[in-house]
Amino acid sequence: MLQFLRVALLALLCAGAARAATWNDPFSTEQGITDSRLIGNRTSACLKIRTSGPFSLSDIVERTLCNNPQTASARAAARAQAAQLGIAKSAYLPTASATVSGSRARSSSDLVTGHGYTNSSDTSLGLNYLLYDFGARAASLENAKQLLIAANAARDTTLQTLFLTAVQDYYALFSAQESVKAYRQSEESAAQSPAVAQGKLIAGVSTKADVLQAQTALSQASYNRIKAEGDVQNARGQLAVLMALSPTTPLAVTPPRSITFDARTGTDLEKLIQEARSNRPDLVAANAQVRAAQAAIDLANAQGKPTISLGVATDWAYSEVNQHSHNSSIGVTLSVPIFTGYKSTYSVRAAEAQLDARKAERDNTANQIALDVWKAYQNLLTNNAAMKTADDLVASAEQSESVARGRYKAGVGTFADLLAAQSALATAGRKTG
Repeated sequence: MLQFLRVALLALLCAGAARAATWNDPFSTEQGITDSRLIGNRTSACLKIRTSGPFSLSDIVERTLCNNPQTASARAAARAQAAQLGIAKSAYLPTASATVSGSRARSSSDLVTGHGYTNSSDTSLGLNYLLYDFGARAASLENAKQLLIAANAARDTTLQTLFLTAVQDYYALFSAQESVKAYRQSEESAAQSPAVAQGKLIAGVSTKADVLQAQTALSQASYNRIKAEGDVQNARGQLAVLMALSPTTPLAVTPPRSITFDARTGTDLEKLIQEARSNRPDLVAANAQVRAAQAAIDLANAQGKPTISLGVATDWAYSEVNQHSHNSSIGVTLSVPIFTGYKSTYSVRAAEAQLDARKAERDNTANQIALDVWKAYQNLLTNNAAMKTADDLVASAEQSESVARGRYKAGVGTFADLLAAQSALATAGRKTG
């Protein structure tokens, strides 16, 4: 029996060493890291992304999702939680340990008699297996599983945020470019006014104030155009960094396609809200956090209860005095916590409070999703209506500016009317951008 235990312990140690050397994930916990719905398997999807421009909107989104450091950070967090799941699973396996020691001693009597040193050595192997713990391991395992689900959902939330940011930055760049066009048109229009005002001053039908106002309006238009050009460079740099490129990269992007929005006031918003709550990864993460907190309560309760363990040990000792000795043992240990200074009581209370907090966070997330859907839909309706009038606004402003310029040249309009018309045209151009 003892010889069998010795062989079994040695085989277990050798097997464990072999597995540690060849397996990075013996429990295959990283299989619990689900593929994202946005980029699927990151390794295969990201090998196909474009490496040079011009970049379309889809190219920008794909490169952002694949290369932005936040993606790697979110995946690393999921891998870390997968490792925690492996730690929880390891509690179901026995633990083995080996100890080897040696000594060389010389007593005071040896100094008198002249005898030499005494050598001794000791080798021991031990195996310990937890048989029963009132559900502590199961609760710990469930907690780790739910936290891995939450980590996967948090990663998807990060990817969705990056997706949205990439789209917003893409359109922000083109909006800034359209603003430059509007300010350049305003500058060209204002550039004609000083000469007209100067000619009317020479003809005696205008004042020096009109000339100064014309020069001031031109300077303001030039300032606005220069500032808008700076905004374009900032928008281009921001988009490049989001794609994990240097802000100095001469980023070339293709223009956006014309999109027609189908915004109907009769849409069932409650249905949209329920659909959003079903698909939003932040709510998936919040629900998983609630389940993990419930498992944490079970774990806290179980940690204050007895445990039953099986222990096996064998020891080989050698000494020049006592020669060889060999001892082996096998036994069952019952550990009963009698008093822990109320640690178990407060551990349970803390876990229960964490559950209440996680439930509140989940409910807040659900409410925020409903608000997000409501605001997004109302903004869609507003912007859809505004787009229909934007072209009419620009056309009307251009006609008004042309009429005001003609009236001023003919001497029947004031310079203030011309400045007001030019300002309205610039404002209309910025709104369409």
